[in-house]
Amino acid sequence: MIQAMQRGSDWSAVRVTVAGIGVAGFAAADALAQLGAQVTVLDAADGKAQRKSADVLEVIGVTVLLGHSEGLPPTDVLVVSPGLRPSDELIQEAVARDIPVWGELELAWRLRAAVGAAPWLVVTGTNGKTTTTLMLESMLTAAGLRTVSAGNIGNSLIDVVMHDELDVIAVEVGAPQLPFISSISPHAAVCLNVADDHIDHFGSLDAYIAAKARIYERTQVAAVFNADDPLTLRMVQEAEVEEGCRAIGFTLGIPDVSMLGVVEDLMVDRAFIDNRRDAAQELAVTSDVQPHAPHNIANALAAAALARSFGVSASAVRAGLQSFQPAGHRISTVATVDGVTYIDDSKATNTHAASTSLRAYQSIVWIAGGMAKGQNFDELVAESVSRLRGVVLIGVDRELIAQALRRHAPQVPVKVLDRTETEVMVEVVATARAFAQEGDTVLLAPGCASWDMFRDYGQRGDLFAEAVRSLSEASS
Repeated sequence: MIQAMQRGSDWSAVRVTVAGIGVAGFAAADALAQLGAQVTVLDAADGKAQRKSADVLEVIGVTVLLGHSEGLPPTDVLVVSPGLRPSDELIQEAVARDIPVWGELELAWRLRAAVGAAPWLVVTGTNGKTTTTLMLESMLTAAGLRTVSAGNIGNSLIDVVMHDELDVIAVEVGAPQLPFISSISPHAAVCLNVADDHIDHFGSLDAYIAAKARIYERTQVAAVFNADDPLTLRMVQEAEVEEGCRAIGFTLGIPDVSMLGVVEDLMVDRAFIDNRRDAAQELAVTSDVQPHAPHNIANALAAAALARSFGVSASAVRAGLQSFQPAGHRISTVATVDGVTYIDDSKATNTHAASTSLRAYQSIVWIAGGMAKGQNFDELVAESVSRLRGVVLIGVDRELIAQALRRHAPQVPVKVLDRTETEVMVEVVATARAFAQEGDTVLLAPGCASWDMFRDYGQRGDLFAEAVRSLSEASS
C-alpha cells in the first residue's frame, strides 16, 4: 500500500516518521499533516531553531521529539532529510525492518497533483548546480513560461508542488537527496560533472558516483551529459530511462550531432533542430554568459539543453542568459584595492570547484580551508603551484592542505591561522593583503565546506566581503 501512495491517497492511517526538522523536514511534516497522515518528527538537536519549528508543527498535530536518540518509533514510512547519511542508524533500522525510506525528492514527486502537475527539469553535478538551475529558470521565464527554481536551491520543492500552478520546475538536486528515490520521472535531467565530494557522507567515491547517476532514472525526453566528462556519459549509457529518451551532450568544443557546443564565439545547438546532421542553430554568443569563464559557458550550455528539450526557442535562451543574475559567492568581484583584486568564490566547497577558480587567474593569494569532507588536496596543489603567490589557511582541516603545500609547493609562503571564531576573516584578509602584489588576485576559494566555523558558505563569503570593504575604505 505504502509504495502506491500519492497526493490523492488516503493518508489517515499512515504513520510517517520524518527525520530532521530543518527546511526539508519541516516542509515534509507540514505537507503530510495537511494530507491527514500521523506524523512524528525526530531530531537529535534541541536548540532554539528546532524548538521554534516544533512549536509550529505541534499546533497542526505533529508529534515532535527533539534530542531524540532512541531509534525508530512505530512507522510505515521514513522520510529522511538530505543531511542524514545512508549509513545512519535510523535508515539502517528502517531498511532492516523493510520500512520504505523516501527522500525529499521522492516525497515531492508523490505529492504532485494527479492532473496538470508541472514537469521537472533536474540538475545535479559536483559543481555548477545552482548557476545552471538559475540560468535555466531565466531561460524558461524569458520564454513566457510560469516557472520557479526549487530543491537544493532554497525554495522547498515540497512547498512548490503543494501549490503548483506552474508550467515547469527547474529542480536543483544535491547528491545526498538521491539515494532514496524510486518513482521520480523527470522530463529531462543533467549531471554537469563528477569529482571528489561528499566522500564522508557516502563512505566512498564509488557510492557518491552511484548516487549521482540516479538522476537519470526514468528520464522521459533528454538525458543530458557533459561530453568533456566521460563519467557522465557512462551514467547515461547505463541509465534505465523511458523509451524514446535521447542522450544529449554538451561540450566547450565543436558539437557533434545531438550535442550543444561552441563554434568560435557562438553557442550552438545540433540536438533540437530538424536538420541536425548538416546544420546548427545559433543560441547565443559566449559573451552573453556572465561571469564570463569557461566553466560558466559549460553551465549555460547544459541549461540550454534542458530548456531546448522543453521547446524553448533559441531567442529565449539568449534572452535568458542576458538577463541572468548570478547567485552570490560564485567568482564575485568584491573590490580592487591598491591594484589587488579580491574575489569571493566561497561556494567553491570542494577541490574541483577550487581548481576551476584557481585556473581563472594568473597570480593568486589563495584563501582555503574548512571541512575537507574526505578529500585529498595533492592534485589541486600540484596543478596550481605556478599560480600561487601565497596561501592563507583556516578551518578544522587546514593542516591537510598545509601538508599538500609542503609536499608540492614548498617555495610558496603559507600562513596557517589557528583561530576558529568568525572574526578571523579580518585577519585572513589582512594576511592575504600582506602577501599580495599589484596585479594579483586574492581568491577565497576554500575547497572545503564551511560548517566548522560559519553558518554556511554564504556567511563565510559575506564576512570576507565585509573585511575587504573595510580594507578598501581604510585605503581610500
